[in-house]
Amino acid sequence: MRLLGIDYGSKRVGVSVGDTEHGMAFPKVVLKNGQDLVSDILKIIKDEGIEGVIVGESKNFKNEDNKIMKDILVFKGKLEEAIGKVVTLHPEFMTSAEAVQLQGENDMLDASAAALILKSYINKTKN
Repeated sequence: MRLLGIDYGSKRVGVSVGDTEHGMAFPKVVLKNGQDLVSDILKIIKDEGIEGVIVGESKNFKNEDNKIMKDILVFKGKLEEAIGKVVTLHPEFMTSAEAVQLQGENDMLDASAAALILKSYINKTKN
């Protein structure tokens, strides 16, 4: 099954593509968070033959919602309405920091964080 992973941020949104059959996830693109975000993601879903969407759920060290979580839930609702499917939330704790450790700071950092979220989801659902 082809999946899309999303690391939602107030300015940038990282997007990754993965495959449950092979258990892999790869950074795809970093999108500007703006008026065209949902339509940009819909295009990727169509072009990549995506069957499911996973969005990072942002929590703090106490497992409480971060400030951005309200915006994530609004985005999730808009995306669900646009694709006609449920969008799955999956914990994303320190994925941006992990991505920096793995590759350093660069323009694809948010997409790499999205790939880490998606890979974690794929691993969890396989076991």
